[in-house]
Amino acid sequence: MFTFGRRRPVTYVLGQPVKSFPEIAPQVERGNILRITEIGEPVLHTPCREVTEFGTPELAQLVDDMFTTMFVAEGVGLAGPQVGVDLRIFVYDVEDENEDRHVGHVVNPVLEVFDGPGDEIEESDEGCLSIPGAYSPLARPVKAVVRGFDQQGNPVELVGTHFFGRALQHEAQHLDGTLYFDHLAPAAQEAVIAEMHQERPGVLEERRELSDALGKAPAEYPAEPLR
Repeated sequence: MFTFGRRRPVTYVLGQPVKSFPEIAPQVERGNILRITEIGEPVLHTPCREVTEFGTPELAQLVDDMFTTMFVAEGVGLAGPQVGVDLRIFVYDVEDENEDRHVGHVVNPVLEVFDGPGDEIEESDEGCLSIPGAYSPLARPVKAVVRGFDQQGNPVELVGTHFFGRALQHEAQHLDGTLYFDHLAPAAQEAVIAEMHQERPGVLEERRELSDALGKAPAEYPAEPLR
């Protein structure tokens, strides 16, 4: 007798399915918590440099630190300039519309979006760890592909749709100095900045609490953002 149940979600690490993966990525335990840069800081608004050396201890530590920082900020993605590093790298831990989990990092990513005639566009609320607490509707192509490398220099290809596709676009564009904020109309930008100033204290307190729960030193933030 056959029984049919609910589909079991799959976890993909660096684009490849794995049989099992811990709830908290192992990089989180190894890394340190860094301060997340905020809108108005020059590193966020300047194109990043390509990584030229792979397999180094420094690159491995950066990946771990970015995972830890993303975890305590309750994010699904984090790019190099968001921790003050002007290198073309981002990390991600995203659940897609099928409840499949995608975890990993991409070095020197190249983004391809599907925004031609007949390609689907979707509007959804979007936020950014560098604009804490603020969200705004933003239309983006549903499908995106990122091609790049892992920290050892091995090729990585990620294909995302809907929320995962949006996350790939968001993080890859960070490396060109573009925030989701830059796609918004002036009135929406004003609303985002106002919401950030209102919500930021609570967001930073949550980051401190999660840092304490993880047993790691929290990042220190200025009293007020630049913007």
